[in-house]
This record gives sequence, structure tokens and C-alpha cells, in this order.
Amino acid sequence: MSEHIQIERHGAVKVIRMNRPDKKNALTRTMYAAMSKAIIDSDSDPDIRANVFFGVPGAFSSGNDLQDFMAFATTGQMGTEVIDFLVAVANAKKPLLAGVDGLAIGVGSTLQLHCDLSFATPQSYFKTPFVDLGLVPEAASSLLGPALMGQQRAFAFLAMGDGLNAVEAKEAGLIYRLVETDELEATVLKAATEIAAKPPQAMQIARDLLRMPRQETIDRIHLEAKLFAERLQSDEARAAFMAFLSRKKG
Repeated sequence: MSEHIQIERHGAVKVIRMNRPDKKNALTRTMYAAMSKAIIDSDSDPDIRANVFFGVPGAFSSGNDLQDFMAFATTGQMGTEVIDFLVAVANAKKPLLAGVDGLAIGVGSTLQLHCDLSFATPQSYFKTPFVDLGLVPEAASSLLGPALMGQQRAFAFLAMGDGLNAVEAKEAGLIYRLVETDELEATVLKAATEIAAKPPQAMQIARDLLRMPRQETIDRIHLEAKLFAERLQSDEARAAFMAFLSRKKG
């Protein structure tokens, strides 16, 4: 479905690899659709017992592709791919893991809130510039963030847009463990393989008990998405995007 999403199998582990290095893994609608399909396919495949997200060296993801945002701001046509992906993640029946190296911006950060285990290299950096762009938090981060980090740290991260280095992300609970770059993928795959070897029904029940109720998370995803779409078409957001794109060109 997308040349920028690679699907790999490692025994009972499925790897979903974002591979758009020239754009630092900025996510397009087709990339979201491909990842949604990968997760939904895992849910119905008894031979898959864990999913892993990887990026490329130096970039887990730089967030949503800004051209998609600009297109929606001018046409009002956003599509459902982003929401479909977030709901697929929230509904995932199998454990989700991530291995982060480098940039984790926007959804690159908020995806970690849905992962059961996230690993990161020391040079990783997490930031959610939603409000700076005239937008609002997404991926149920306004619900999951305060529950994980506490109200004030979540406000600083999700509303003020204060970035977190790898150590700070671990202290905040966004990341489980820091791993050297050359050990990242092997470490994540080892953890995923260990999870995949556990009794699957017991693992699913334990995971459901540990997580925020799914419907509450999905309801928040849809509420944020409604507000996000409204904000994308606001004068405030248009001005912020134009200023950002001008700085990039400069």
C-alpha cells in the first residue's frame, strides 16, 4: 500500500518499519493506511503475537506530513487514514513495542503512549509542537499523557511544546529503557520475542487490565480529531503553518 512502510516477520513478531528517510519519516495518508492494515492483519493472525514499530537511523518519525495538513486547510478534505490508524492502535489486540532513534515529533511521540514497551537511543528527542502550529494534542494524548506523566509534565510536553531528551522521556515514563544505537533493534526484537512466547490469552487479559479502557481512549481520539480538524482550518493555524514553512525555506 505504501513504498514507505516495510512489513517484516521475525517469527511471531511483526515489524512495521517507517522508511521515508529523505523526509525524516514524515507520515503521509498512504503510510498511515499501510500501518493500519498491518495492525488489523496482526489482530486476526494467531501466528502474530507482537508488533514492533521502527523508523530509520536518526528519525523514528518527524510527525504528520505538513503538505497533507496544508491540503486539508485549503480544501477541507482530510480523509480518514490518520484516525483509522489511531483507532487501530488503540484497539490492537497484540502488544505494541517501539524502537526510537532520533526524532520523535508529534505522532512520533504520542504513539509511545499506546505502546506497551518503548525503547530509545540516547540521542532520541521527543516533542509535540501542536499548539505552536495552532493545533491541539492528538492520539488520545490529552487523556493518556496526564495519566502517565502527571498533569504538569503533560501540560509542559503537550501544550507548551517543551521537548524531552531521551533521559527526560524515560523519567516521564514515555520510554521504558534507553539502549545504545547499535543494540536498539536487537534489544526490541528480543523483548518482543519474549512477549510472543508467553501464553497469548493470559497476555491479552493482562494487557487489557493494565491499559486505559479502550472505548474511553477511542472517544478521546475522536474528540481530539474533531477539534484538530477545526483548528487546521483556522486563521491561527494557517498563519502558524505559513510561518513554519517560510522558516524551513529560509
